[in-house]
Amino acid sequence: MEEDFGVYAVFGVSGPPQRLICAGGSSRVSVAVPACVQQVVLFSSGPWGERLCVNAVLEDAALVPITIGKLTPYNKCLSWEQWEEDSWTDSVTLRLSVDGAALGKPHWSEPEQVLTVKEYTPKVTEAPPASQNMSTKRKRDLDQEGGSGAGDENICPNTVTPVRRARGQPKEALKLFTNTPHDGSEAQQGAVKTPPPNPSRTKSHQTRTPTQPASLVRPSGRWGHTLSPIDPHTAILIGGQGTRMHFCKDPMWKLCTEDRSWGPAETLAAGPTPETRMGHTAVYDPDSSRIFVFGGSKNKTWFNDMHILDTRSWRWTMVEAQGKVPPLAYHSCTLFRGELWVLGGVFPRPHPQPDGCSDALYIFDPQLSIWYQPIVTGDKPAPRSGHSACLMQQRSLFVFGGWDTPLCFNDMYMLDLGLMEFSVVSTRGTAPSPRSWHGSAMLSNSKFLIHGGYNGNHALSDAFIFDTDTNTWTEVALPELRLPRAGHSIITMETTRCTQDQDQDPSQEAKALLVFGGGDNEGTFYSDLTTVGLDRLLAAL
Repeated sequence: MEEDFGVYAVFGVSGPPQRLICAGGSSRVSVAVPACVQQVVLFSSGPWGERLCVNAVLEDAALVPITIGKLTPYNKCLSWEQWEEDSWTDSVTLRLSVDGAALGKPHWSEPEQVLTVKEYTPKVTEAPPASQNMSTKRKRDLDQEGGSGAGDENICPNTVTPVRRARGQPKEALKLFTNTPHDGSEAQQGAVKTPPPNPSRTKSHQTRTPTQPASLVRPSGRWGHTLSPIDPHTAILIGGQGTRMHFCKDPMWKLCTEDRSWGPAETLAAGPTPETRMGHTAVYDPDSSRIFVFGGSKNKTWFNDMHILDTRSWRWTMVEAQGKVPPLAYHSCTLFRGELWVLGGVFPRPHPQPDGCSDALYIFDPQLSIWYQPIVTGDKPAPRSGHSACLMQQRSLFVFGGWDTPLCFNDMYMLDLGLMEFSVVSTRGTAPSPRSWHGSAMLSNSKFLIHGGYNGNHALSDAFIFDTDTNTWTEVALPELRLPRAGHSIITMETTRCTQDQDQDPSQEAKALLVFGGGDNEGTFYSDLTTVGLDRLLAAL
């Protein structure tokens, strides 16, 4: 029966199940995790009815998310352990919220119910004495199981950087987005310490009415993610890696550009879903309303899987493709005539170390679910990864920059997609300096932008526009783009722009450049969303 639905938690290895949510009860609850507890198990029991999911967030004392997960009718159990989460302290709060029509009203309009662990101790269970012996016993039980040990931190596929370390040079000098200890100083604006994402703020692309200011709900700081527009006002954020080189526990978000607000993306799956990763690509096909996620890496795992997210049903499927494609990260992926064109990338050689870059072109045909390699002529670009590829006028693919140890590139190649021929582009003007992991975006039929990146020593903040009609580079200087960052994402979308002109609509639609995330190679990962109007950007030429 519907009344039998409940969400239960087990705090620690010795704790009994305690009901936190029941049918007809509050849809928003929070409970302080006892300081002695180092494990939390969350599970549901009973029929879900019309409920969609239960959002769960573990927050530290500063209200910063430690980890985020959700229970669904297909995934009815979650578990967390302190030794897997370095930011887990003695002051941790578990927050739950239920999404679904069964509750009859939006959960964000309902006050949050604050619970205690003691309140929900089942009466049929003999309650242990509330004394120091209880805490000591739990702690002793955990200590006997093993101490706290962090998992292997991800060494990004650029482990072998464009700058080689001389004999006797300390390893710290070779860092590339490696974490540096915090000195207690204030974080930079838009950096990792952000207000906690509220999973209850789920927003579909059909309904975009904000429930609270966008600044209170946004993804954690990250780099190596993807941001894919799926309609004029919605983009999907997938994956990435953030502070302390940990992979983001909040891997999927929706961005609504009408009010520049974020909300966690709720998806379903009958089979495997893409594991959290970085250096992957995510390309949206407007004809089929699907996002294709390919490749990437996580720690010492390298991927060549293809996952598809249907943005109408919000369901994941994994493709069992024919043909061979190697595990790749930091490649480029371009949609052309319904097929995905994957160029370059870094791969593990020897496995699992990232020491090989590719110059190959692979094509994925979604209709036949096959990979194949076309015959390409002309002057091919050297093997590289971390480059950009911009498709212009549906006929020319412009490839810029990238790296292959120990070289960093700033050359430009063009692939004629009709002739299947590569050629070197002779450019005019001052070209960007060599770089990789920069951001790029198409501004018009003949212009695209290159911004930021990493040159082997530090993150960059300069921006350049390339005109494909004249093959000319032009540097542009705007204050919004002066923050050094690499591994970020740049897209162009419609946004709402306010105006003071009384003769015009106070809120107008305007095309804008949106920059999200990235890092500065000094241990800071950004979660800010920077917006620059395209008309203003082009006027700077």
